[in-house]
Amino acid sequence: MSGLQDEAIIEVRGLRNQFGAQVVHERLDFSMRRGEIVGVVGGSGSGKSVLLRSIIGLVRPAAGQVRLFGEDVLSASDKQRQALERRCGVLFQNGALFSSLTVAENVEVPLREHHRELPDAVRKRLSALKIALAGLPADAGAKFPSQLSGGMVKRAALARALALDPDILFLDEPTAGLDPIGAAAFDQLILTLRDSLGLTVFLITHDLDTLYTICDSVAVISRKRVLAHGPLCEVERFDDPWVQDYFQGPRGRAAQNAASLHSHARG
Repeated sequence: MSGLQDEAIIEVRGLRNQFGAQVVHERLDFSMRRGEIVGVVGGSGSGKSVLLRSIIGLVRPAAGQVRLFGEDVLSASDKQRQALERRCGVLFQNGALFSSLTVAENVEVPLREHHRELPDAVRKRLSALKIALAGLPADAGAKFPSQLSGGMVKRAALARALALDPDILFLDEPTAGLDPIGAAAFDQLILTLRDSLGLTVFLITHDLDTLYTICDSVAVISRKRVLAHGPLCEVERFDDPWVQDYFQGPRGRAAQNAASLHSHARG
């Protein structure tokens, strides 16, 4: 990588997150470069989602530094914070769509919040474009979340995350609850969007197939910090019991074999 792709688009240093007596992160360091897809893994309660929320400013850490696009998130003014928000698209766990709004109206929410000057007709056209980018049929825009399948809910939430043409996508367990075919299709959609739109993707997942299929690197959160971060071929050999159980267990080996077969088939 060279030029802009060498830029650290996210930098976290010495992060400490604490809720009451519970310390979630202690001296956690993390960074990622423009254009990467980084998979973030860790056991339940390790603080993956808390890290995501700290980076985008929804959780204020007890200590440490968070920089996004070179800007200090913690000391940013309201105007700076809004500018940073516009450059980030977030898909929360389970989609987090507004149940009383249609899919199209959900996608329009960020546009209404950050671009109030847009005429209704333009906002509707942009919403329809994002719905199409997320791989949904045009008639999905008029439906409510309760009328959608699990996979369609994920895609609708992705369309909303894409509404402001972000530089970074933050995805929290995007394939959780999907069947293998739906999960694989979603993975390929993320890869296509990254390549076509030049996105950077911060991806929390438990899905080993996702890690082996689309991630450029993997960060393991354990013992309140990022224990290992690098190419998957290096991380999977890291000398730690949790890492070994995760990557070298039956599911991990199956994912490795499937990725190897897919690579040979493409070759």
